[in-house]
Amino acid sequence: MKIYRNRIADAILKRKLEGKGAVLIEGPKWCGKTTTAEQIASSVLYMDDPERKEQNMAMSEMNPKRLLQGKAPRLIDEWQLAPKLWDAIRFEVDHRGDFGQFILTGSAVPADTREIAHSGTGRFAWLTMRPMSLYESGDSTGQVSLKELFDGNREIDGESLLSMDRLAFLVCRGGWPQAVDMPEEIALEQAMDYCDAVIRSDINRADNVQKNPERVRRLMRSYARNQGGQVPNTVLAQDIAANDETPINEETVASYVNALRKIFVVEDMPAWNPNLRSKTTIRSSDTRYYVDPSIAAAALGIGPNDLINDLKTFGFLFETLCIRDIRVFADALNGAVYHYRDKEGQECDAVVHLRNGKYGLIEIKLGGDRLIEEGAKSLKSMESKLDTEKMNAPSFLMVLTGTGDYAYRRHDGVFVVPIGCLKN
Repeated sequence: MKIYRNRIADAILKRKLEGKGAVLIEGPKWCGKTTTAEQIASSVLYMDDPERKEQNMAMSEMNPKRLLQGKAPRLIDEWQLAPKLWDAIRFEVDHRGDFGQFILTGSAVPADTREIAHSGTGRFAWLTMRPMSLYESGDSTGQVSLKELFDGNREIDGESLLSMDRLAFLVCRGGWPQAVDMPEEIALEQAMDYCDAVIRSDINRADNVQKNPERVRRLMRSYARNQGGQVPNTVLAQDIAANDETPINEETVASYVNALRKIFVVEDMPAWNPNLRSKTTIRSSDTRYYVDPSIAAAALGIGPNDLINDLKTFGFLFETLCIRDIRVFADALNGAVYHYRDKEGQECDAVVHLRNGKYGLIEIKLGGDRLIEEGAKSLKSMESKLDTEKMNAPSFLMVLTGTGDYAYRRHDGVFVVPIGCLKN
């Protein structure tokens, strides 16, 4: 029997249903959207059920209201197959006058918006799901809470059980729910299969434009090499063209990247713009990230042993894993994640900014005393640049590490927290 592992999105979905008539769950293919929705749904319509698909499609054209009948909240899975259901759901929500009526899920391929008349504002809420964090997959002890740090807790105590070898495996396995309980060798193949599916078909379905599979493969490899960087599309184009007889222009690269964004394969990070004491120029380019580190590993064709033997690449992909987890945790706290870079070289890997104005600064380091010291020094330097007369002081400064057994607070107030003991 398949065991459901609780997701952080469970509580978010429940909360959103209490304030809106319908909730649309978005996110990458295979991240668990439908399974999560099934846990709270009281009735389900599977639009792509092979035995009923033709009938469902016909009914969506002739009498969509019939498909919406069922105990609330009613899950409409693969709703994008019949985009006209959107307006039917909006109308039904208006006339029922109750919250928590419908949950919509589907593959990452966008619906044809030409058949949608209304945006859904006021009736729909959106929930973005991502692959599992280490806490959700059971690989983090969860003894250090991000929420408690925002609430003012200064005494932390946590232990990570992750070895360097295990961490390398987790980077390459990723947070795909089905892979979590598989034997290791089979689990590692899942990200490879996912990457192949994106290259061969999913990216084309994003905008109904046929793309060159080899160029997509090279783009994904280039994107993987630039995790955590702010490289422009021109650099990606040059990287792809280096091994291609036919040049590829910046516009084509932009269209490919946009297609990957539409199907939630990439999720770049916007820049944070704080109030500073000086007039330092802030770099505003987005930082490049895959939604899960396993996609980067698969695109590069590498496995855990390769990461152990190449700590520089390991560090880049570990950063992608941490950003994935921080984003999952931030969603639960009504927050968003940004990066900071300025022209003077000051940087901060992740700024978790909550709606209430609180924020925390995080530097990500694979491990080692020297790197932790560098991270702490950078955070203190960043803190000194903030104009706390015009904005709050940071709730915490954290160096998030891969190696290291214990979480602790340094004499300078900086928290050192292994990713293997962090939770929301």
